[in-house]
Amino acid sequence: MTPRSFLLTPELGDYVRASSEAPDDVVADLLRETAELAERGEASPTFQIAPEQGTFMQLLTRALGVRRAIEIGTFTGYSALCIARGLPEDGSLLCLDRSAAWTAVGRRYWERAGVADRIELRLGEALPTLRELPAVETFDLAFVDADKTGYAAYVEELHARMTGNGVVLLDNTLRGGRILDPQDEDDVALAELNAGLAADPRWETVLLPLSDGLTVLRKR
Repeated sequence: MTPRSFLLTPELGDYVRASSEAPDDVVADLLRETAELAERGEASPTFQIAPEQGTFMQLLTRALGVRRAIEIGTFTGYSALCIARGLPEDGSLLCLDRSAAWTAVGRRYWERAGVADRIELRLGEALPTLRELPAVETFDLAFVDADKTGYAAYVEELHARMTGNGVVLLDNTLRGGRILDPQDEDDVALAELNAGLAADPRWETVLLPLSDGLTVLRKR
């Protein structure tokens, strides 16, 4: 039930992970507990990012020297854990999510990893919460992994709140390959967003074939 980059065969997926930094016990236990939730039908396995994506996001956070980050869609807290671990000790991550149950799982692992003091979780609908934040350059990094029809609005609201050269990461932008033949409103929304971002002069844009598609935006 552990997600992998969908473009890879199981064998290549195993090789990618074996050739990357191995997860420690905290990450391994969090991924296992999340997989058990999915197996019991309490959550969708597609909500969880792949381990290779988490490793990449932690590395990127550290390499960019991110000090303030925001995440829209936290689920059981794996992506937040990776970002928080990439922050300096005085760095901060603001997480927006509406599920107290799923994020309670994440809170336990943030504490165990010693990064809970870097993470602020605000429960509620993400877009109104985001709009309540001052429209000033604040965040060096943003990660969006929430309702797909809301992505365009999230990107629009984030623009004013990102620092110069700030980076926004958008998850699931290949939709398991369905982006070429959209099947539902989520697919359609991301197909339209992908086309719009590629032509938007405010962002430098690349869509990486990592996991289920990870779009990287740099604020010009």
